[in-house]
Amino acid sequence: MKRTYQPKKRKRAKTHGFLVKMKTAGGRKMIKRRRTKGRAKLSTV
Repeated sequence: MKRTYQPKKRKRAKTHGFLVKMKTAGGRKMIKRRRTKGRAKLSTV
């Protein structure tokens, strides 16, 4: 049987990347929250 998850780096970056998060107000808030918490990774990719 074929695996359900076929990873694609570009697709992942386009949907969950840092630049995408910075485009929306909610995304910017999310990055801010993660910064204050002290996360090593702010967003995936």
